[in-house]
Amino acid sequence: MKKLNPTLQFQRLTETKISKLIPSLAVPTVISMMVAMIYNAADTYFVSKISIPASGATGIVFTLMGIIQACGFTFGHGAGSIIARHLGAKDVSEAKRYCSTAFFDALTVGIIIAIAGLCSLSPFMKFLGSTDTILPYAIDYAKFILIAAPAFTTSCVMNNILRYEGMASLAMIGLTTGGILNMIIDPILIFGFDMGISGAGIATAISQYISMGILLAIFLSGRAQSKISPKYFSFSPKVTWQILSTGVPSFARQSLNSISTMLLNKTAAPYGDACIAAMSIVAKCSMMIFSIGVGIGQGFQPVCSFNYGAKKYSRVRESILFTLKFNTIVCTVISTFMFIFAPRIISLFRSEEMIVEVGTDALRYVCIAMVFLPTVMIANMCFQAIGKTGRAFFLACSQNGLFYIPLILLLSYLFKLKGIELAQPCAYVLAACVSGPLLFTFSHSLKNKE
Repeated sequence: MKKLNPTLQFQRLTETKISKLIPSLAVPTVISMMVAMIYNAADTYFVSKISIPASGATGIVFTLMGIIQACGFTFGHGAGSIIARHLGAKDVSEAKRYCSTAFFDALTVGIIIAIAGLCSLSPFMKFLGSTDTILPYAIDYAKFILIAAPAFTTSCVMNNILRYEGMASLAMIGLTTGGILNMIIDPILIFGFDMGISGAGIATAISQYISMGILLAIFLSGRAQSKISPKYFSFSPKVTWQILSTGVPSFARQSLNSISTMLLNKTAAPYGDACIAAMSIVAKCSMMIFSIGVGIGQGFQPVCSFNYGAKKYSRVRESILFTLKFNTIVCTVISTFMFIFAPRIISLFRSEEMIVEVGTDALRYVCIAMVFLPTVMIANMCFQAIGKTGRAFFLACSQNGLFYIPLILLLSYLFKLKGIELAQPCAYVLAACVSGPLLFTFSHSLKNKE
């Protein structure tokens, strides 16, 4: 691969017009996120054709994947934010050190998760909300996801570092190749070789290791400014602590999302496997909207952190306002489409009356609330990108920890099934009410810094 010209990359991130730069970085990331979500949805679609309990198992294992990815995102976002600010200050040697340390730390954590999870698979699946009928399917699916844990964690690190360096297109290559391959292998193993839900797990594991290999090849070829090599690895606790402290909002966000999904499964369990399956399908559908919003936000993050490191505060402020407007418009348009066609979308996965009825209502409530999502997302991403860990951590905890978890417990008790459907939308709205003032106050303060 052709090596990067650091000078041209610096000029690109600090001088290109914001309205052109952020979309150019966001498009590859949105494509990556969409492919990842499509192949997750493909898993759900193909597995749902096996049985209702098998469809419910995808929701259980989705929580496990969230836990693994939380660890990867912690190292990836933590190192990426620090690296981008060092590159903005033209300190390449530190970028190499943080990159290698984050990669090998994430690899170690992935191996530990795999071993620990495989040694306690059955009780772990029950803890995540599996019913007795779903359990056999969840175990068959989850064991292959755990085998792929090191690939999940390290891919998260490499993908995010490439993004923060402003090379979202290269990050897209690794993720989309694995995702497309997964969609091809899924039906072959599930139906062609009659492997059932185990085939879906094997397909995911294979695709994750191929993605890992492609992303690693990009670093080893010298395409990125930061490097992955044992010689750059730092044993200093300070370096690892800085990575973790900067990345902890990502860990909090992903972990609380997994906990909230687990609670969702547990509160939905009394209404039967059909309810769990419906909410699992809604989660995958809403993640399509969420992924596009995240993709746009991830196009904003390198611009924000790089220019903050270069002390170009007016560009940081301009990037915040542009991304917030652009993201809100996009999420509103897509949410409107999903709201209108909600019954048809749910019935693509399962046609049972209860699943379609519950899924339609829940998806429409989520679509209404998605209009508020960009405010929550951009505020969180902004503070993490510039190293304001305290505020980023608080906002990361607010949506699920401060609002959703208490709401699903309270509303499910007060309004039964309808409360379960309303909990997440209400949490989005309340989180936006908290995030908005913090983001606009910070944006205004950048005028004085400039």
